[in-house]
Amino acid sequence: MDGFVHLHVHSHYSLLDGAARAESLVAKAAKTGMESLGLTDHGNLFGAVGFHSAAKQTGIRPILGIEAYISPTRRDDRSMGNPQTASYHLLLLAENDVGWDNLKRLSSRSYLEGFYYRPRIDRELLSELHEGLICTTACLGGEVPAALLAGNYSKAKRLAGEYLDIFGKDHFFIEVQNQGLDDQTRINRDLVKIAKELGVGLVGTNDVHFLDADDKPSHEVLTCISTQTTLAGGNTLDYSPQLYLKSPGEMREAMKEFPSACDNTLKIAEMCDVRMDFSKKYLPVFQVPDGRSADEYLAELAEKGLQWRFGDGITDDHRGRMNHELET
Repeated sequence: MDGFVHLHVHSHYSLLDGAARAESLVAKAAKTGMESLGLTDHGNLFGAVGFHSAAKQTGIRPILGIEAYISPTRRDDRSMGNPQTASYHLLLLAENDVGWDNLKRLSSRSYLEGFYYRPRIDRELLSELHEGLICTTACLGGEVPAALLAGNYSKAKRLAGEYLDIFGKDHFFIEVQNQGLDDQTRINRDLVKIAKELGVGLVGTNDVHFLDADDKPSHEVLTCISTQTTLAGGNTLDYSPQLYLKSPGEMREAMKEFPSACDNTLKIAEMCDVRMDFSKKYLPVFQVPDGRSADEYLAELAEKGLQWRFGDGITDDHRGRMNHELET
């Protein structure tokens, strides 16, 4: 089997970590003969609509996803004391419209209910909102890889089993990568072993953070801003120079030890079909009391807010600005 689909991809909406615009990613995917492409930004869906539109215009199948942050305990647990142990990475892809709706709910609730250093979900939310989603174990920052890096194979397998129980055999994959990183190379064998013992598939990714190989220096500048360091200081984050959007041929070569992991990217792409309907409006509906119109009730709330904020100090300018905003 030939071909490859990138399912683990970061755009500039992976703030201060991704160094490629969605439109550029889509254009390169088309240029290198890919028919599908995923977008999985860190902890948000900010780029999803633009990516979906650009992909559709280019004839690329858009696969909408997120690299979510998951709490090792509960989303309301804020006892960890540091961002490294407060959350781990987990890749989620929307298989269909139900999955897309659940992905939006997970993203919103991660900010509203689980924010601690980062927007976090937990297993309770995943159990509630897993329908229509495909899950992979993500990069070295994922729970399963992190357990393997710590030398705890039994914990890694148990964690993978928990995700398998939530998503099911056809919607959960063990993720393997090969970008020349010693840690990743060291744990790939155990990741394959876990997949075999649990009876689930492998999926290969490149954890794309920049468009082309020569964009690596620009990406380093972004990470310096993120970590408040300098290139001259020598304390920058150590990213592999291989984290660019490789061609299908390059990915087949990189993943030649795991051909089924490449094949499964094509399988997952065929599973995914989310259709955004831009012909409808999706504004929230607010119920107003006592038969008043929405405009009347908004004006009443604005007046109360004006009184609360300024009390006896309300001026003509204040009231004029409020009325201007209400009429706009």
